[in-house]
Amino acid sequence: MLRRIDLRYFKCFKVLKLPLSPLTLLSGANASGKSSVLQALVLLHQTMVEHEWSEHLALNGATIQLGTVAEVVNQVQGGDSVEIALLDETYEEEFQWRFSGEREQTSMKLASSSSSPYMPALEVKASRDLIIAVQQVLSFQVTRHLMPWSGDEGPYTGSLPARLCSLKYLTAERVGPREIYPLESSGYVGIGPKGEYAVACLYYLRDKHVLDGLIVEDTPPTLLRQVEARMNRFFPGFEMTVVKVPQANAVTLGLRTSKGMDFRRPIHTGFGLTQTLPIVVAALSANKDDLLLIENPEVHLHPAGQAAMGEFLAKVAAAGVQVILETHSDHVLNGIRRAVKRDTLSPEDAAIHFFRPRQEEESDSFAQVQSLVLNGDGNLDAWPEGFFDQFDKDMDYFAGWS
Repeated sequence: MLRRIDLRYFKCFKVLKLPLSPLTLLSGANASGKSSVLQALVLLHQTMVEHEWSEHLALNGATIQLGTVAEVVNQVQGGDSVEIALLDETYEEEFQWRFSGEREQTSMKLASSSSSPYMPALEVKASRDLIIAVQQVLSFQVTRHLMPWSGDEGPYTGSLPARLCSLKYLTAERVGPREIYPLESSGYVGIGPKGEYAVACLYYLRDKHVLDGLIVEDTPPTLLRQVEARMNRFFPGFEMTVVKVPQANAVTLGLRTSKGMDFRRPIHTGFGLTQTLPIVVAALSANKDDLLLIENPEVHLHPAGQAAMGEFLAKVAAAGVQVILETHSDHVLNGIRRAVKRDTLSPEDAAIHFFRPRQEEESDSFAQVQSLVLNGDGNLDAWPEGFFDQFDKDMDYFAGWS
């Protein structure tokens, strides 16, 4: 598991040292750096998987497009380089990379890399080549046999390179209802950053067993049936069919929310169904120790559904999948707090971070990110100005108190 991510001169950050937990929630104002944290991890994933430049950080690819070096490096302090560091629990050490490039370039060359000297002796022999690969952000070839959907156990399963390669990332801009859904033809079965391959994943992995901690009782433990059962928690009566289109690399999705109606094309169902489905598929198709990054899981969900989403993602984290999510929903936060109070997730396994917009004038008294602490009752140790407090401010206004 990743215990911390450090960023230096990356986008809006001068220096960031952000603790990570099995479940990490990023909240705060718009344009305050929340997405940048996710993007740093996605860049490592994209470079390892696509391998477009042997020793370069791929700023643009199928998963994420960040433009040029000038748009990635902090323009005030960064000059021409950024640093990304990961503190990994598996090796009990930090991996650090510095990338540099000319401002108009669309990739960044690896300038230097380092790691702390300690490494467990048993890990060195099994993963020496992978350590080198992750330090240089190099080829996906060394982990190609560890496809995240296979469930195969091998000497590198759970290693940092394998987890970066199998990372699942869902942006806030997820695909809506479609007549047909494409089947990925590259041999890599992922969800896609917009969830565009979520239905294909359901088709390919329909018989894969989900993690024990996520199984809905009285339902077969296979992915297709468990996704259907879990979606039923968000949308009562939910059922689905996934059917291959004859002589085409595509599948169709049929949905209904009542047994008294026929399966319908997604365009004829509520928009929230197709926005939630990729999240549920990504979570239930994940293996233990996988990384799951989600932007705005609350999109197009009713407040009750948003709270249920928070509880669900807490269960996913408790089952062994590391979840990092960005949200503007106090309902998602409260769902996580409920899960902690119900002992679904230990309070120590939830990290809550509040991001503020960067100030032009740096000061020792200003913290761009404030980390909050949950207790066993789901209560926070602080409630800073701007942290999910708009409802209270509005009620004070209507009461004539402000």
